Amino acid sequence: MNQQEITKISVEDVKKKIADLSEQLTKMKLTHRVAPIENPIQIRKVRKTIARLQTELTKRETQA
Repeated sequence: MNQQEITKISVEDVKKKIADLSEQLTKMKLTHRVAPIENPIQIRKVRKTIARLQTELTKRETQA
């Protein structure tokens, strides 16, 4: 999910997406600790996407 896609979605959707991705990240980390996952770079991508979403949410809250 790139920045252009993030700016198009609503604040409620951003919050839902952050919650979903955070849960997914937790599961991926646990799975990776038990047995290495095939593509560990996915963890980094999800973490960066969460950071982008949180940045956009903060930006929108300060503008309001």
